[in-house]
Amino acid sequence: MIRKSIDVSVEKEGARPIAMLVQVASQYRSSVNICQDNKTVNAKSIMGMMTLGLIPGRALEITVDGEDEEIAMKSIEEYLTGK
Repeated sequence: MIRKSIDVSVEKEGARPIAMLVQVASQYRSSVNICQDNKTVNAKSIMGMMTLGLIPGRALEITVDGEDEEIAMKSIEEYLTGK
């Protein structure tokens, strides 16, 4: 299991960046959970992610667990930070 705190750097708020994150997370077999303000959701769930939102500058705690967790975390971090 990998756990990491990441500061969000997506350009815009709204549904599109959330949908893109769900697509990135859904590419992997590992479970991907995102925690913000003591609320944890499945990053592969569009409805769950909509309840959190992606607000630039806000910190999220990402937890990835599974066979491809390292590459999954790297891809999610790259998407959220733009690096």
